[in-house]
Amino acid sequence: MSARSKSMKPRELQEAVVEYVGRQKNNTYNYKQVSHAIGVGTAAAQRAVALYLAELAFDGFIIEVAPGKFKSPARTVTATGVFSRRSNGTNSVITDEDGEQIFVAERNSMHALNGDRVTIEVAARVAGKEPEAVVTGIIEKKEQTFIGTLKVDKHFAYLLTDSKFLASDIFIPKAKLRGGQTGDKAVVQITEWPDDAKNPRGEVLDVLGRAGENNTEINAIMAEFGLPYKYPQSVEKAADKIDAGITPEVVAAREDMRPVTTFTIDPKDAKDFDDALSIRRLLNGNYEVGVHIADVTHYVKPGSIIDREASERATSVYLVDRVVPMLPEHLSNGICSLRPDEDKLTFSVIFEMTAQGDVVNSRIARTVIRSNRRFTYEEAQERIESGKGDYADEINILDKMAKALRARRYENGSVEFDRVEVRFEIDENGHPLSVYFKESKDANKLIEEFMLLANRQVATVIGKPAGKKKPKAFVYRVHDMPEPGKLADLSALARNFGYKVKTSGTPRDVNRSINRMLVDLKGKGEENFLSTLAIRSMAKAVYTTSNIGHYGLGFDYYTHFTSPIRRYPDMMVHRLLERYLGGARSVNLAKLEEACKHSSEMEQLAANAERASIKYKQVEYMQDHMGEIYTGVISGVTEWGIYVELDENKCEGLVPVRDLADDYYDFDEKNFCLVGRRHNNRYRLGDAVKVQVARCNLERKQLDFAIVDPRTGVAAGAPDFSSGAGAKAAADAMRGSRKKNSRRRRR
Repeated sequence: MSARSKSMKPRELQEAVVEYVGRQKNNTYNYKQVSHAIGVGTAAAQRAVALYLAELAFDGFIIEVAPGKFKSPARTVTATGVFSRRSNGTNSVITDEDGEQIFVAERNSMHALNGDRVTIEVAARVAGKEPEAVVTGIIEKKEQTFIGTLKVDKHFAYLLTDSKFLASDIFIPKAKLRGGQTGDKAVVQITEWPDDAKNPRGEVLDVLGRAGENNTEINAIMAEFGLPYKYPQSVEKAADKIDAGITPEVVAAREDMRPVTTFTIDPKDAKDFDDALSIRRLLNGNYEVGVHIADVTHYVKPGSIIDREASERATSVYLVDRVVPMLPEHLSNGICSLRPDEDKLTFSVIFEMTAQGDVVNSRIARTVIRSNRRFTYEEAQERIESGKGDYADEINILDKMAKALRARRYENGSVEFDRVEVRFEIDENGHPLSVYFKESKDANKLIEEFMLLANRQVATVIGKPAGKKKPKAFVYRVHDMPEPGKLADLSALARNFGYKVKTSGTPRDVNRSINRMLVDLKGKGEENFLSTLAIRSMAKAVYTTSNIGHYGLGFDYYTHFTSPIRRYPDMMVHRLLERYLGGARSVNLAKLEEACKHSSEMEQLAANAERASIKYKQVEYMQDHMGEIYTGVISGVTEWGIYVELDENKCEGLVPVRDLADDYYDFDEKNFCLVGRRHNNRYRLGDAVKVQVARCNLERKQLDFAIVDPRTGVAAGAPDFSSGAGAKAAADAMRGSRKKNSRRRRR
């Protein structure tokens, strides 16, 4: 018996076993061999070794190749993947083989940038330690730019980046500034990053303007997400040459619906009217309802300079103070827009319907229309509520049909979420003066229902052909079922409050149970908590050629046909529809899927940019309200703090966990809450809280709140607002920290 086996503590024994296992590479071993190698001889110590080996095998750190015989798992020494860079230093690689995220220290990164494809070497996994990778080569550099503020000194210049993907400032030779000056916001591309340099070098691609100016900051948001913020003059000029061209020959080739009562219903500030409704009573007592969509593809030909630009953009981007269009204004607001008292070319789905909203028959046709009236949603709503005004009868008939369609849709499993859209009243300089909410009323829902009906019908015609014909390649808008884990979490938490959410059965059954819960929640304390979880349990809708149906709507077939002025997939659908209705063969499936994937990616980027622009205006708005106290609900819970959404204006800010000074809080991921160790105080998703506006950082679009203690009325972690300098200090605090960190990085 060795002296070592007598004195070895459990932790020391485990460390000795791990050290031995790490040296064995492909060798096999049993507990006796390990015990002998590490110098333990007592039966109790050897039993501890055997138990620990079994534990390591259970955790996957080693493999039991035969009863009692172990070896280290074979692990690919080299791998490829996508590099993920973060400004906080937590770089990683997502491997191609299994999607594993492996940490990469900065010293081992080869200065790879976010999104670069790289080769790596992976250290073998050791018990108690996360695996770590070393970048050995950069296979493919991802084209990317960085946005920030220029600082030009006497001998050199650099960009203070706003990016969460890069901690370092970018040095810029003065010859590469493109006229940029200190305080300008600029778009910069990295040109090189020498191995021995802490900072990359780059060149200015575009100067956006003075930092802090509204136009500059909104363009910076677009550039941040890689979205175009300017329209090429060559594309504008090409569009300007296009004439409406509604000649007698063009009209003769279409169904002429100009004599039928037709109108548009859109937001009051809309200029691109891409859909219109027509209605007339038939001799049999039913109604003919036409859903007419701007025939954009009549004017935009495949492969043209306009089409290439639209394809690349894939969508219009709706920012807080502007629309960045997919198509040039001459088309989007001019000849394609279904303006009143003008002949317009349209692609239409025409339904024969009963007064109860039942579809008796339908057809798809190229048409020409003439809108009699342009309604705003408010004007249409007034006619629904009062029954008075021009075209009130037609609008009310359509409203009753829409309500019947909607009721059946929910009965068949469509999920019903109430969405609140935040809008700002903005002055001439872009500064937000007030916040208001866009409310969806019957007039909005009327249009929504008929657009859903048309989209569904188009997808069904192509996706479910008559007889035994095979469906041709097509663009579908699909929505997958929720992840089982998220649905199970929602069901378990809902059960705690007495609600039943199904986790199995048909999509219709599951969705109906969610809808019942959402209805029963109204006005109750747990409404915010459970409705937020229900939304987060849902998958994202995407474009694809592989139809799996639309889970959220409860439709087996669905596409996007109704907004070709602002969405490229709708243009794709129009072209495919024309092709297939004319009897042509199917298009190439792989190329179509590639275009679908691009459109889905661009849609997500556009949504991110829209959210960022709203967040920017929210922070800008709250700068005028520093130190004020608001009520709100907890909209997110993380290990670094809780997010609170204010009731009054829907602005969202973070309460950092470091400012929760009354206790030490642990993050309970499963129950979406922070739990205090000593007092068991809980901050849970959906809880009502009172907060004070503590800090604003417009540069980073960050808003910090401090929880107000209900007993004392004091907010821990907030600056002292009793002096006039308090608000300014709070607004400047994060900006000052940013400059300090920047100087530290340059050193």
